[in-house]
Amino acid sequence: MPNRSLKTTLCFLLLFTVARSGATVKLPALFSNNMVLQRQTNAAIWGTAAAGKTVRVQTSWNKRTYWAKADAGGNWNVKVATPVYGGPYSINITEENTITLENVLIGDVWLCSGQSNMEMPLSGWGKIMNYQQEIAAANYPGIRLLQALHVTANTPANDLAVRNNGWDVCTPQTIAEFSATAYFFARTIYKETKIPIGLIHSSWGGTVAEAWTSFETLQTLPDFAAAAQKIKATPELNNVLYEEQMKAWSLKKNQADRGLVDGKPVWAAVDLNTGDWQTMQLPGLWETKGYPDLDGVVWFRKEVTIPESWSGKDLILSLSTIDDDDITYFNGVQVGATTGYDHDRVYKVPAGLVKKGANSITVRVTDNGGGGGLYGEAKQMFLGTKEGQQIALSGNWISKISFTFKDLPPAPQSPQNPNRPGVLYNAMIHPVTRFAIKGVIWYQGEANAGRAWQYRELFPALIQDWRKKFSSGAFPFYFVQLANFMKRADLPAESQWAELREAQLMTTRLSNTGMATIIDIGAGDNIHPKNKQEVGRRLALIALNKVYGKRNEYSGPLYRSQQINGSTIVLSFTHAKGMKAKDGVLKGFAIAGSDKKFYWAEASVKGNTIVVRSPEVKAPVAVRYAWADNPEANLVNSDGLPASPFRTDNWDGITKGKK
Repeated sequence: MPNRSLKTTLCFLLLFTVARSGATVKLPALFSNNMVLQRQTNAAIWGTAAAGKTVRVQTSWNKRTYWAKADAGGNWNVKVATPVYGGPYSINITEENTITLENVLIGDVWLCSGQSNMEMPLSGWGKIMNYQQEIAAANYPGIRLLQALHVTANTPANDLAVRNNGWDVCTPQTIAEFSATAYFFARTIYKETKIPIGLIHSSWGGTVAEAWTSFETLQTLPDFAAAAQKIKATPELNNVLYEEQMKAWSLKKNQADRGLVDGKPVWAAVDLNTGDWQTMQLPGLWETKGYPDLDGVVWFRKEVTIPESWSGKDLILSLSTIDDDDITYFNGVQVGATTGYDHDRVYKVPAGLVKKGANSITVRVTDNGGGGGLYGEAKQMFLGTKEGQQIALSGNWISKISFTFKDLPPAPQSPQNPNRPGVLYNAMIHPVTRFAIKGVIWYQGEANAGRAWQYRELFPALIQDWRKKFSSGAFPFYFVQLANFMKRADLPAESQWAELREAQLMTTRLSNTGMATIIDIGAGDNIHPKNKQEVGRRLALIALNKVYGKRNEYSGPLYRSQQINGSTIVLSFTHAKGMKAKDGVLKGFAIAGSDKKFYWAEASVKGNTIVVRSPEVKAPVAVRYAWADNPEANLVNSDGLPASPFRTDNWDGITKGKK
């Protein structure tokens, strides 16, 4: 009997403990130590507890207590009044247990989203300009960082997957792998206002805008409705089926690769005849070096001469960054492989492979979309010893295309593919929609450039979508126009990137939006320009003027209207004070008659106008400025801010109808 009674008591205690542990109050990842709550608002705080239980929330800044009752599903929420700004404060959330959030600041919360240029970190694969000095100086306890992880979802998620389980204080240790653009935006504002800034960084390189848009809005867009419906109707991710399909497709891919024979890397062989390979200067994306619009596999080779003192030693092979995947060989033997554009390539070459004299390095590069190749910093491409001796690997390599994905049937679509309509909104935006924010900064568009005409509708729809979904309503939405990139054209021509920039410019017609033009600080051979300090600053200039009441200029000249005067066209602008050529004479203007054939034009500033003419066009009807992938563009105002590319005609573009 005593044993039976003891067992009964132990079972009761175990069941009681399990029941109570399920009743504890819990918070989503948005609420943690070091967080920032939006100032001067009724900010929502929410979580879960046992159904029917009452949760108490106490805020130290106003010594107030708020009460919430968990509904039948265990969900509760309260709204707490926040002051002008300040801190640090604490928040206590209590039911059976108590969670205390420490070091909480009240300030402005900005959501930072987009693709790789927003994601680009100070260090890591990004290595922005002066990154080592910038990281060392990043001691800003008034700036807080919340880093979302890469996750997809077919249906809206309730919680955000984040780094370090919550918010970080901005320090040299936490900033290195955070968004450079977002950090420099926050730093500029904080230095000017001293208002604490919280950054929620939720971006993913190479992603399309429709992936960041909700199902409800996609349903109203004919180009995306069917695909969005299909994803919504498939809530479970079938990884097993995908892996089977991918295995079969990968076999076809390897069979198509002329550099592989029965799986062996014959193009990595030391004695390979490379007479039909072509020379390519590296680093750089191959789209700018002779392989435009190539998605597929290219093999690269370089011969290096190794001194006798290195023979038989372990070596370090650094290839900087590669887009997207690589397999790397030394003297025909694989020494490394990496998947993903956002990783450094640093491989160990075993001593047994290293010999005096000629040695070969071969890199098989797979590009799945967008830019491709070995594109990092020249100084990060080297072969070296542990003692620090180096042989530079930048310069001439030889290359050969193995195959393009156009040669293959379409690849199976991964259940985790981030470029499906709605899946990034579901996983990486929806969990934030209840959280009070000041506004959004956005840097994206490269992945949609081939469908720029469609972006005219899609991008404004995304902004309006978020404003409907977020509790903060019609918040400021500031974005970055595409930088200059790719080979510079000799003559005026059509351009997908110019059309995407136009779609972005047209989006400024929406209220409470702003655009940072960076047509002057891109890089022809790098889709990820290094000067993120200026990108962040230009975004901050918009916010300082429109949100924080500063009287600074925040835009370069913007085209307003044209007047045809005989053989000239006179253009008028806003934000035109002190218009001038940044250097020399004005460049980047082209003019056309009714035949729609453009010629380079002479342009001169007359007050707040620019007069454009060309001897080849006697009866002009239209002007274009900086209308190219990588234009010469030097029109600025007195604040040094560049004019946005524009055109005065409304003729159909090359992306019209592209889906």
